[in-house]
Amino acid sequence: MSKSHPTPNRLEPGQSAPDFEIHALDGRPLRLSACRGRPVLLSFFRYASCPMCNLRVRDLIAAHERFTARGLVHWAVFESTPENIARYVGRQAPPFALVPDATGRLYRLYGVERSLLGTVAPSVIRHAAQAMGQGMLPGRVDGKTDRMPADFLIDAHGQVSRAFYAATADAHLPLAEIDAWLSDQPAAPAGLAA
Repeated sequence: MSKSHPTPNRLEPGQSAPDFEIHALDGRPLRLSACRGRPVLLSFFRYASCPMCNLRVRDLIAAHERFTARGLVHWAVFESTPENIARYVGRQAPPFALVPDATGRLYRLYGVERSLLGTVAPSVIRHAAQAMGQGMLPGRVDGKTDRMPADFLIDAHGQVSRAFYAATADAHLPLAEIDAWLSDQPAAPAGLAA
């Protein structure tokens, strides 16, 4: 049995971000190509009750105002049912779109990987304990337990600027790197859809 599940379609900077249509948790239809003209952060999480994922969502909620002030559109994808997203991560009431993808369609499209070893790294144990210490307790698992997170920075032209594929279950693109990238992006025109 393999310890990791590499996905052959890893994205690289300079590639066009694969377009997709899906519904957000609130029922709103989302289409990536509708965001042209604005920078996008597309975040892939594990499952909705993952304590480390919920800790990251809390950090993204805190950064949301400064990110959106610079035109950023942020969608957070979970390999979970709408019911579990509402029950777990939805309790934090994030101001960005939560996207249920229980079948893993977007995970495959973006080459988001799985790794059994990535779930037992020492940093994962530390971050899980930290998250649980802050009240983010694990619950029902409805995604792949060995799913790794990923983050994609997509520019106003729909090109991948940064593709971050986590090696461990607790890793995400540092917020400081997102801030620095946004500083290099042209200002988004007013009135574009989020």
